[in-house]
Amino acid sequence: MRLRSIVVLLALFATACGGGGTESSDPAAAQAVTVDTRFGPVTVERPPTRVVALGWSDAEAALALGVQPVGVSDWLAFGGKGVGPWAEGLFTAAPTLLGTTEVDYEAVAALKPDLILNTRSDNDEKKHETLSKIAPTIGAPKDVIPYGTTWRQQVEMVAKALGKVDEGNKIISDLDAKFAANKKFEGRTAVVGAYFDGKFGAYVSGDSRADFMKAIGFGVKKEVEDLAAGTFYVDISTERLDLLRADLTAVFPIGGDASALTGNQLLKQAAGDGLVVMEDKTLVNAFSSGSSLGTAYALDHAVPLFASTLKMG
Repeated sequence: MRLRSIVVLLALFATACGGGGTESSDPAAAQAVTVDTRFGPVTVERPPTRVVALGWSDAEAALALGVQPVGVSDWLAFGGKGVGPWAEGLFTAAPTLLGTTEVDYEAVAALKPDLILNTRSDNDEKKHETLSKIAPTIGAPKDVIPYGTTWRQQVEMVAKALGKVDEGNKIISDLDAKFAANKKFEGRTAVVGAYFDGKFGAYVSGDSRADFMKAIGFGVKKEVEDLAAGTFYVDISTERLDLLRADLTAVFPIGGDASALTGNQLLKQAAGDGLVVMEDKTLVNAFSSGSSLGTAYALDHAVPLFASTLKMG
């Protein structure tokens, strides 16, 4: 008798929902979205409630859209809540901090995510397949180099996956306007360099730092761009530090203080008067974050620094 009652209830439910071939009016089904990625389309059946953000600055992208991830990868070693100070206050509860280049799949699965964000990553297909067995995973867009997803692409993809397209469009339009207001360096060239483990290198087009410079008007240096082979960063030998010379040469240390740069006479001679050593760690992290929130902070603080170095009014 109980089985018959269940069958009757199911039949009534199917009729009420328009069974028999008509379009479903199930609210959850109506909210399903599909996001195109380099690994194919990914469908998110309903607005997620437990988001894990693994990609570089994916956590900040979610926070900017009003969603607090339960787990984040701390790419820039912020500690605490795993995001920059410009975003930390958007968390009301600390997330679980996860690995970066090496993913602990068991730790991710233990958080029971219903969505995984990995939009700015190494583009590893096997990693994507493994994560997708845990929850729908939003990988990078098509045709980007590893870690080459732009802040705009990141906002668009994350906003769609979270069901917050309008909010994403607002973030994009606001940051576009901020870039337009800070486009002050047309006709000048720039190189962004880094110093790590006793070695120099430079960022190239496709990296958020190099693209930031282009967006505020700087031109790239062809000799540096030509060294790239599908990468976002190229090594620069001590013998070729002249490659770092441009109208503006912005250099910062990775994993150390700036003294190795401020006291480096070879660097000073090679770069010339346009050298600016970025010593403010918060600014360097914002500049490197590639998130909409970090980029906005960098525009407010890096542009005046660059203008001052170039002695622009």
